[in-house]
Amino acid sequence: MPSYTPPIADTRFVLDQVLGIDRYANLPGFASASPDIVQAVLEEGGRFCAEVVFPTNQPGDHEGCTRHDDGSVTTPAGFRAAYKQFAEGGWMGLGAPEEFGGQAMPHVVSTAFEEFLISSNMAFGMYPGLTHGAVAAFLAVGSDAQKALYLPKMVSGEWTGTMNLTEPQCGTDLGLIKTKAEPIGDGTYKVTGTKIFISAGEHDLSQNIIHLVLAKIPGGPEGTKGISLFIVPKFTLDADGNPATRNAVSCGSIEEKMGIHANSTCVMNYDGATGWLIGEENKGLAAMFIMMNAARLGVGLQGLGIGEVAYQNAVAYAKDRRQGRALTGPAEPNEKADTLFVHPDVRRMLMECKASLEAARALMLWGALQVDLSHHAADEAERVAADEMLGLLTPVIKGYFTDLGYEIATKAQQVFGGHGYIREYGMEQYVRDARIAMIYEGTNGVQAMDLVGRKLPRHGGKAAMALFGLISADIAEAKGGAQAELAGKLEKALGELQAGMMWLMQNGMKDPNNAGAAAYLLMTMMGIVSLGWMWLKMARAAQAQIDAGEGDRRFLDAKLVTARFFAERMLPDTGSLRRKLEGGAEAVMALPVEAF
Repeated sequence: MPSYTPPIADTRFVLDQVLGIDRYANLPGFASASPDIVQAVLEEGGRFCAEVVFPTNQPGDHEGCTRHDDGSVTTPAGFRAAYKQFAEGGWMGLGAPEEFGGQAMPHVVSTAFEEFLISSNMAFGMYPGLTHGAVAAFLAVGSDAQKALYLPKMVSGEWTGTMNLTEPQCGTDLGLIKTKAEPIGDGTYKVTGTKIFISAGEHDLSQNIIHLVLAKIPGGPEGTKGISLFIVPKFTLDADGNPATRNAVSCGSIEEKMGIHANSTCVMNYDGATGWLIGEENKGLAAMFIMMNAARLGVGLQGLGIGEVAYQNAVAYAKDRRQGRALTGPAEPNEKADTLFVHPDVRRMLMECKASLEAARALMLWGALQVDLSHHAADEAERVAADEMLGLLTPVIKGYFTDLGYEIATKAQQVFGGHGYIREYGMEQYVRDARIAMIYEGTNGVQAMDLVGRKLPRHGGKAAMALFGLISADIAEAKGGAQAELAGKLEKALGELQAGMMWLMQNGMKDPNNAGAAAYLLMTMMGIVSLGWMWLKMARAAQAQIDAGEGDRRFLDAKLVTARFFAERMLPDTGSLRRKLEGGAEAVMALPVEAF
């Protein structure tokens, strides 16, 4: 049976020593995020995730969700009780505004908790996860009346939310949607159509489900310019704002999926369901992108969360499993065999996992801090800069982190050998669950094209230049200190990335296929360099604590060794990726279709 321990010490190290969130105590939300409060949130949240949610993970995967003849859906045993504790504990509203019943903690703190929740049970975490996205959309484009009506119940967890985009004939190309919303004349619309792949579309965890649905109003512009966003609750509300009449929306079926069996991924049928416009008419896609951007960061977090729990179990197995002898001679002569940890290739896999995960956690929390700064920084220029930086890194976090999550899950499975392929040990579930994160909320290829086609050239490349300026400044500061070697290797990797971007700028305009063929490689390079930057920050923070005689020396020494491993074994990948990138698109596009 798998196990899970929330990485509280590592999270605190990033929050306190690397990000220094105490420096932002003057900003809204941060004043209440004192070190003691943050520690309490992480400890209690970690306990809840490990003791209440984690035990539902493997049984929930085995049981899955059940659709009944009336279109209702039952979640696996234990889910309702766990969700009840989740809502009653206030975890849904951890980062939500106080005016709607939330605790208004910084996003960087709520993100740390969400990692624990995902590691404990990714499928379970998707139910509140989609609700967070819906809440973000309400906050951004909802009217005051809509916010007052829906948000208190959603923030409390009494109601949940979804996002309905995809249809059988369209996924990424949303201009092809057919769902219609016909105005009735009383401020409501009749929404008719079919949506597929709707996570948490129907379930028994909450009193009501608030669907946010993309649809076209007849007579509107063609394509994406004619898409509007509608609130379509499972139950319409009475005069007091309570669920009353069952709306004409139902779950037609539950998708039979490779993984995340315990999340009800539904085909949703809207048969003239009553809906209300949220935001402006024909501006629905922009409103939905608010949810999608939040969801993309959340999906990146899924890569981190699944990778972490898979890695933890691989470490535990490698410490316990005895197989063969060390190449240098028996490590434990009194035993019949040595543990897996004596084998360099096993250590290679585990070190690659560890080095990736700890840096990914740092970058994720750094990104979450940018969310806080984009809303609450005292200076307008700082708010804009944080928002631009977040926009630049969102496709990297979604795309690269989910690639890592799947890769780490398969490496963890590999450490188990044959037992990793057996259901009992849990590793095959992590591999299956991790796979979807590379696909939904925009496939990773789409993320790469978003990075290259939209985010990098935006405002003349201002955000990219700002990011490279931050990295270069940290490199310059580190060159004269104990981390000079790490700084030098990061500088070389940054140079490879910048050279790759320059090649793309020079050749992408000549042939757009060059940009398409290079996009994924560039996204990966940017991910590696970004993690290398986090390792430089962490290594310097660890060294500073050592020099001051503070902290846990074993923990800090491990940081320095892992930083060195990343610099020596992983940063050099940027060189080979650059050479691939500069190969261009000619060979990629040369074969006629019939030759495949």
